[in-house]
Amino acid sequence: MAIDIEISEVGPRDGLQSIRSIMPTEAKKAWIRAQHEAGTPEIEVGSFVPAKLLPQLADTAEVVRYATTLPGLRVAALVPNRRGLEGAIAAGAHKVSMPFSMSETHSVRNVKKTHVQMREEIVRCLELLAETPAERRPAFEVGLATAFGCTIEGPIPEDRVIRTAAELIDLGVAEVGLSDTTGMGNPRQLERLATGIWSACGRERLTGVHLHNTRGQGLANALKAVELGFTTIDSSLGGIGGCPAAPGASGNIVTEDLAFLLEAMGLRTGIDLEALFRVRELVQAALPDEELYGFAAAAGLPPGFTGAAA
Repeated sequence: MAIDIEISEVGPRDGLQSIRSIMPTEAKKAWIRAQHEAGTPEIEVGSFVPAKLLPQLADTAEVVRYATTLPGLRVAALVPNRRGLEGAIAAGAHKVSMPFSMSETHSVRNVKKTHVQMREEIVRCLELLAETPAERRPAFEVGLATAFGCTIEGPIPEDRVIRTAAELIDLGVAEVGLSDTTGMGNPRQLERLATGIWSACGRERLTGVHLHNTRGQGLANALKAVELGFTTIDSSLGGIGGCPAAPGASGNIVTEDLAFLLEAMGLRTGIDLEALFRVRELVQAALPDEELYGFAAAAGLPPGFTGAAA
């Protein structure tokens, strides 16, 4: 079935990195398998960071290797540096995302690198990718983190975000992503940033957006992204997630609510909503001490609802 908007599930990475509970590896595999079976086309399954920093994601290599056995699933992972990229390539990830925070304060706190050091690290990653055989080379995206604002620095100049995107493309990065890490963004801000980057870099260089719902603006921003022509939207099952290095940054937009919104609008996601709601039950059982968020799963589908595929 053709898909109009691709939902990229980031819960196994962004969600699990921000909660106290450590989900067992087998439970992660069951989550990923069930969500794949529900029709989710892409899942970010972990992050290649030192286990002492994020013990919740210490099993990422094993989880990536398992996820790549699921037919048709695009397996994504986050990497903070070249060493992480080496791990992602070795495990067989299909796509990697590297965060580059537009707030230098957040960048230093999150990945221990200034903006100059981040550019140097990205060049090292591009060199590694160039040396990697095409059949093992993952797609590489740099996520423009805190692009909509930072809980440490405050507002981020929009021209800095646009200029950085253009500089990264000039370095050889194929694609950038817009990330509202702290949930400070609004639809008009998203439109200004997107149109600015598209004007500077081309529409094919920015196709995805990563949104948080800290201030309740997540679905409004997702709707604006759809209207602007974005084709990929990140979300997290149950809305779990956040950034440990950004105080006050809470969960992502809820996958169940986003999928329902898009399907109700006649936009095909490829996701079976009832099956997705059952995945939520599976995740809640594996994380009994964590609160899941959202409305669609709790209310259920409206009578007679058929979704976009019908």
